[in-house]
Amino acid sequence: MTKILVLYYSRYGSIKQMAQYIARGIESVPNCEAMIRTVPAVAPKTETAEPAIPESGAPYATLDDLKQCDGLALGSPTRFGNMAAPMKHFIDSTSSLWLSGSLVNKPAAVFSSTSSLHGGQESTLLSMMLPLFHLGFILLGIPYTEKDLNTTSSGGTPYGATHYAGTDGKNIVTEEEQRLCFSMGKRLAEITVKLTRKNA
Repeated sequence: MTKILVLYYSRYGSIKQMAQYIARGIESVPNCEAMIRTVPAVAPKTETAEPAIPESGAPYATLDDLKQCDGLALGSPTRFGNMAAPMKHFIDSTSSLWLSGSLVNKPAAVFSSTSSLHGGQESTLLSMMLPLFHLGFILLGIPYTEKDLNTTSSGGTPYGATHYAGTDGKNIVTEEEQRLCFSMGKRLAEITVKLTRKNA
């Protein structure tokens, strides 16, 4: 079974929904399993900590989840054109995997959501790619053979799946955005399967 980690941080639920559509795309490929994980919020006071196990939803990711996965879909909302602090905090903890080369040649894709249509979707995706390049991942985007990239009036970029959540965070994930999430997950799974077979 090819295991693909769908790792996200979601404050208002949009990224969580996107993660589920990406997971469906992954699991549409035979013998592929999506492992959905999240990261805890960063507390403003360092002595405050999140519980080790979240009260509901996806479990918190561990470094072993990253080490053992065959591919990765990484998602974060936008914070001033960059990934959110909780995701950055988790990525900053991966130095041991960088030193060991444990993540080299694993395929990865990124996804994001913004409150405004031009609120930094693409810069956030690019900022998420940078540490993945350092860790040795092979980055994938969404090709323009996906027709929704040319017609969407909400989210969707060649750098990865995106969603326009609105200033109140209540915009639904549109059908175009859903299809782009699904197709990105499917493409990630298909390429991961091909690479793992070659390396077997």
